[in-house]
Order: sequence, then C-alpha cells, then structure tokens
Amino acid sequence: MSVPLRGRGHCEADVLVVGTGVAGLTAALGAAGAGRSVQLLTKGELTSGSSPWAQGGVAAAMGAGDSPELHAADTVAAGAGLVDPEVAEIVARDGVLAIRRLVEIGAELDRGARGELSLGREAAHSRHRIVHAGGDSTGAELVRALGRRVAGHPRIRILEHAFAERVALGDGGVAGLVVRHGDGRRALHRASRVVLATGGLGQLYRYTTNPPEATGDGLLLAAAAGARLVDVEFVQFHPTALAVAADPLPLLTEALRGEGATLVDERGERFLAAEHPAAELAPRDVVARAIWRRQAQGHRVFLDARAAVGERFPRRFPSVFEACRSAGLDPRIEAMPVVPAAHYHMGGVAVDDRGRTSIGGLWACGEVSATGVHGANRLASNSLLEALVFGARVADSLDSHAGDRLRGRFEAASAAGCDARAAAPGLRREVRELAWERLGLERDRAGLELALARLSEAWLELPEGASEVRSLVAAATLLGAAALRREESRGAHRRADFPVARAEWRFRQFLEVELGARGPQCRFEPRPALEQVPA
Repeated sequence: MSVPLRGRGHCEADVLVVGTGVAGLTAALGAAGAGRSVQLLTKGELTSGSSPWAQGGVAAAMGAGDSPELHAADTVAAGAGLVDPEVAEIVARDGVLAIRRLVEIGAELDRGARGELSLGREAAHSRHRIVHAGGDSTGAELVRALGRRVAGHPRIRILEHAFAERVALGDGGVAGLVVRHGDGRRALHRASRVVLATGGLGQLYRYTTNPPEATGDGLLLAAAAGARLVDVEFVQFHPTALAVAADPLPLLTEALRGEGATLVDERGERFLAAEHPAAELAPRDVVARAIWRRQAQGHRVFLDARAAVGERFPRRFPSVFEACRSAGLDPRIEAMPVVPAAHYHMGGVAVDDRGRTSIGGLWACGEVSATGVHGANRLASNSLLEALVFGARVADSLDSHAGDRLRGRFEAASAAGCDARAAAPGLRREVRELAWERLGLERDRAGLELALARLSEAWLELPEGASEVRSLVAAATLLGAAALRREESRGAHRRADFPVARAEWRFRQFLEVELGARGPQCRFEPRPALEQVPA
C-alpha cells in the first residue's frame, strides 16, 4: 500500500491529478489502471472536499420503465435551454456503467428486500432513479470505496496538504504544477498531463452547504494558464439548508421532498403549489427563489417531514437526523427551519466530451469543469454522476490533446473599471458577504457594478502569493462580470432588471481571462463554439 506523502521528493509523474473528490479519485484510478504513474494532490487530506458531504445520491436509469434516454430528456428539460443534449446522453448512458463499476469495487449501495437497488425520486426527475448509500451518506460511501482502491494502488502516490499554485507551461503545453507543501516548501511537480478536479466555489457565499475547501482554486489555476471558462454566472442555490448558526450550513437533502416532505411558513401554509405545478418537486431554482421571496416578506420557512418520514428518520436519513439533533431539533416531531444556500457551480473550466480543456495537456472534471450537462440549472443528483462519468472519460483520453472545438474568437470586455487558508481572513469574510448580497439568488446591474468595483480594489489588498482568498476574489470577479453581461433571467441566474429569459441569450457564455493589476479582465465570446443550441 502506498503511504501518503507530505511534500517530500517524488516530483515527477506521468499524470498529476489535483483533488480527491469522486472525480479526482476516479480519474486517478483510471490513469493508474492504464499503467501510468499518478500523483494525487489535495490541499487537505484524502477524504476532504465536497464529495463526502453529498447526501442525495447518484441519478442513474437502473429501474424498470426507465432508460438513459428518459434521464437525458429530464436533464435537458431542467437546464433551461443550455444543456448540451449530446453530453446529457453520454452522462446518462455511461452512468449506468458507472454504478455497476461502483458495485464491483465494493461500494455498499442501499438495496430493497430482494437485493435490488433501492431507487428514490428527486425534483424534476420523471422516474425513481436515485441510487443511495447509507440513506443520505452517498458521497461518503463513494469516497470510501474509491479512496480505498486509490490508497492501495502501487502506481498512485498521495500528496496531502499540497496547494497547487500555478500550472507550469512549456513549449508544447503543460509541463506540471508549482505546488506549495504543508511545510512551506515550493516544488515543481513535472508531468505532461494535469487533471484539475478541484471542486467548486461554494465558500464564495456567506451561506453555503460546501466545506471550507470549496474556494474556486481550479478556476484561477485554469484561467491563469489561458484555458477557457464557460457558464460562470450559473450558481445553484440549494433550497433547503438547515437554518442554524453554523458555517457551512447542514444540507437537508432533496430526497426528503422526494419522500413527501413539504415546505410551509410559520403559519403552516404550503406555498409552492402557487409557484409551480410540481410544488416541492419543482426545479431547484424555482424552489430556492420561492423560499427566498417568502423570507424577504418577513416569513420563516420550514421543511416539514413529520408525516412523510417521522419515526423512520434515524434509519432513512441518518446524516440529516444527526445534524438536526446537534442543533437541538428533533425532525420526527418538529419542522426544520430552512434557508437557501450556495450549493453547486454549474460553470467552470470549459471542456469537451472527454474532459479536455483548450490547453494541451490540461484536463478538468467534476464541479470545477463545465461539460454542458448542467446548463443553467443542474438536475438533482447529476453531480456525482457527472464526476464518475467524466473522471473515467478523462482517464481514457490522456493520450489525446485539446481539439479545435474549444477555440474561438473573443471580444474584449473589462470585468471591473503564506498560508493558503489563513491569508486575509477579514477580506475573506467581506468577499463572502458581498457575494451573498450582490451575486446571489437575485442580481441587478447596480449591485453587480458595485460588487465588481469593490472586488477590483480587493485585488490590490491581497497578500502576495497564491491563496484561497485570492481564488475567491478571482471567482467573484469572473462570476460578477459574466452575470453583468447576461441581460436576462435563466435557470439559476436571476436578474431583477431583466426578469425573463430572452431567446437571443440562449447560448453558453465562454470567456478567456487576463490577470491584470486590478484583477481578472475578461474577454467574452458572444456565441458558443459548441453549436448545441440555436442562436
């Protein structure tokens, strides 16, 4: 068994993988299985990151009466016109194989009385197709099963507490990574293939369900190397985080509403039916904004699962039950207070259907990437699915290079006229508050311009060197610039001053970035290079 290394020696490999969530673990295993030497880097520990926190499950067309075609159709319908249907078909088809591979490596998935997979249903799915593990501990079980294989693989070396500061470029493309280790030492780790699986940017927001590691580092790594980004304005806010004094907030899984839990205000009045025919099972953006509006009117909102789950809570939803009990609540006999919270970034590094970026030798998978499968509003439980599918597809494509599909022309538009985690704590708090107020569930020109102006100033206040707060300021600037440019409301992107979707904006918004003295400056492509939707 390989022993986790903590920044000493071993600075050359065939493949460098950054991130130890489901996507990174899957990519590392696939690359090593093909005979390559792999270094697997994480700024935390092997089990850190967002994947172990994932409760809901993995969507896969495994049940009677279901099919990958139906799953793909639901994915396209949820994405508000921006899903790449070819990628949706790939993810739905390969997802069935991914579940079978999980079973083969020993993942303990929930099963019924006859041994069949127990399949739940979540919002915007037309069938019961959500595979769970441990009730609401699916991500943790996947990381356990994959991590055990990774830790025992002779071709994989694990480097913990290793913060990737920069993608090193050579004449022919990627040459490796500049890495700062836990002891403060910097080293160039050489490899001609680098895979970013660094997760999302949920910590950009004051209220989030994401762990402290989710600071958008991969966006800045890719952008600084010259890779294209896309869909950066689309952030999904989970409707039901537990409204308690915690950071991050505990997640109340979508599966609770799939079981029949209802959303009510302090008077016990249900209000979702007036917002959408599917009520509590409406797409996440609809539910999140309905709760946000109710709360803006001075109401409190609760998720009531007493009738739907009741005494089954400790067995069916053990993670939720424990979170509630830790907060002094008993969900078997009282409704749970909720608030929307930043949950998932649909945008990220632009990749093709093999996870290849626009830079030769650089791949991305998982939440840091934007494959086109999520569009403007991710379908529930498609995130772990995408991580499994594209982690494997990246590993299978490591002998190829970026193609012309990700290249295009851009028009210029200005985005704004140490210890990685400990740097500038006051600035970090300010940026998170600013993002929640100005880049959150509802945006407008005045708020976005105010945020961008302050972020430009904040860039000058950053301490020298790469850090998580630098990643957050960069991510906020990119998100704000893209949100300001998209003058419509679509999916998770809501503009109060442009409250409806506009046909002329039905395209994915690609961008390239130049890091200037006052922060990232963006160049936008007004039409997608991937012609998957009509102009």
